[in-house]
Amino acid sequence: MKRPTIADIARRAGVSKGAVSYALNGQPGVSEATRQRVLTIAEEIGWNPNSAARALSGAAANAIGLALRRPARVLGLEPFYMELISGVEAELATASYGLMLQVVADSEAEIGVYRRWWGERRVDGVLICDLRLDDPRVKALTELELPAVVIGGPDGVDGLANTWNDDGAALAETVEYLAALGHRRLGRVAGLSDLRHTRVRAEAFDQACRRLALTLAVTESTDYSGEQGAQATRRLLSGPDRPTALIYDNDVMAIAGLSVAQEMGLAVPGDVSIVAFDDSPLCRLVHPPLTALTRDIPAHGARAARQLLDVISGAQPPMSQQMTTARLTPRGSTAKPAPTITLR
Repeated sequence: MKRPTIADIARRAGVSKGAVSYALNGQPGVSEATRQRVLTIAEEIGWNPNSAARALSGAAANAIGLALRRPARVLGLEPFYMELISGVEAELATASYGLMLQVVADSEAEIGVYRRWWGERRVDGVLICDLRLDDPRVKALTELELPAVVIGGPDGVDGLANTWNDDGAALAETVEYLAALGHRRLGRVAGLSDLRHTRVRAEAFDQACRRLALTLAVTESTDYSGEQGAQATRRLLSGPDRPTALIYDNDVMAIAGLSVAQEMGLAVPGDVSIVAFDDSPLCRLVHPPLTALTRDIPAHGARAARQLLDVISGAQPPMSQQMTTARLTPRGSTAKPAPTITLR
């Protein structure tokens, strides 16, 4: 089937192609009745503006972009991004905006995607996830003058708008909760070590453990996958002074860790307690259900999208917006540690 064109609209409306162009672009030069007739016909025949023509005219793309640097096998299994995107989409739908999503291999490829999207006027702005230490994307976006909102921060954004959670406070609360239960040996299964929020969590974990004089605090880094989460759990639980409680940087790794503990013959929470960062429905479907740090991820996505739309429109939203700190939701996977039995 031939793609509908401006000429098709002009023929059906009985006007010139120039008049159609004025009507479609909201420019003066045609009556309101003609404008409405042209718009109605365009919708009836399924006409959409050509992206190249839009770029030349400087018209808005009515879309934002999101490039994710995560392995596809991890991205497809991690509830966090599905919930984040659902919140973004819900907000964009109210503004008749679309979302362009692309998975990339590294920061260089991601910056290349931004250059192409912006150069071809495919997007009006972008959302940035997984802020890294000395992140080259921040400088590149500033140089491109591409409207952007960082989902993360507030450090390391160099003037870009951002929306963020206080992960450090959430981690400290978790350590304090486990210490109050009587745990003295804690382990943490962390995500990618070069991410800023991983660093924030690591510092909060270490500081809280020192402040509470915990005798063992060990961190294992992973790629957020269930496979690496399981491997890290096995290492932590195989040592002579195994932790009595483990904190995981996402729910997928926590569920994998639960499975490993049970395979090793350890009772949860009798022998080891487990806490997950991010409370997806998966945390409530396993046995025992997982204690988790609960936050409204769809609301975070919606807030970031709203902030980006404001930046695109030229409004002056608060440049740094803090979301509600994740709250600890205790469930069946945490309890007092089993008493130590001394053999005589």
